[in-house]
Amino acid sequence: MTIKQIIEQIEQKQSLLCVGIDPVMERLPSAVVNTDKPLFNFGKQIVDATHKYVIAFKLNTAFFEAYGYRGWQQLEELAAYIKEQYPQIFLIADAKRGDVLHASQMYAKAFFEQMPFDAVTVNPYLGKDVVLPFLKYEGKWVIILGLSSNPSAWDLQLIQEIGTRDYVFEKVFRYGSWWGDENKVMFVAGALMAYKLQQIRHIVPRHFLLVPGVSAPGASLEDVLTFGLNDNYGMIITISRSIIYSSQKDDFAVKAAEKAHQYQQAIELNLKKIQQRKI
Repeated sequence: MTIKQIIEQIEQKQSLLCVGIDPVMERLPSAVVNTDKPLFNFGKQIVDATHKYVIAFKLNTAFFEAYGYRGWQQLEELAAYIKEQYPQIFLIADAKRGDVLHASQMYAKAFFEQMPFDAVTVNPYLGKDVVLPFLKYEGKWVIILGLSSNPSAWDLQLIQEIGTRDYVFEKVFRYGSWWGDENKVMFVAGALMAYKLQQIRHIVPRHFLLVPGVSAPGASLEDVLTFGLNDNYGMIITISRSIIYSSQKDDFAVKAAEKAHQYQQAIELNLKKIQQRKI
């Protein structure tokens, strides 16, 4: 999928929304749990209900891998279903893989040859060896974990180098932008550190950012968009639990669609506000 196709989806739907599908068996409605493919059936209904409001879906592989080979089969089946039914929607494998070169080649093969994902999230701790194998695939993307907003982010990401006073996360964005341009590489940037988006945009003004955590307490959608948008939008806002678990009853898909629509409307409203400020 090209950057042009992503932007076309944004403008057509007036949305930056990505729904993250992280199915936890204990939280699924009984009507789904009692089927032979509960993870797939839950994900399928969420996808069918929300696709009108989203530009991307993000499947967190951990929530499928936790159930062994049956979980992995359902991940493959759900990814195939999404690309068959909604090929225009950007499909992300949230796998956060990160290994030496020959192992990364196998991860790239798994997600881009055996499955139809458009992008994979990676952990860049081992450097460019993690990223390069994914960049060899035409029309595919690598999404580098740049700055998260979990409490432990301070352990490594926000350490400052003595000489330059650069933060570790700033080096990740800088090196990542050298490894791949805005047509192949995106970055994860957590919403709870929206104030850091200005620093990030100085380093990667053209790259897309995948921004989780907008629905978390203390996060601000308006701040995220104000500090993070670029001339090509340059943002994908990912929301998971507050959408997919809007209800744990049989109406879960309907409620998920309602919540996704609310987020899409909020994004559209903020986009218009920001555009008016620039006039």
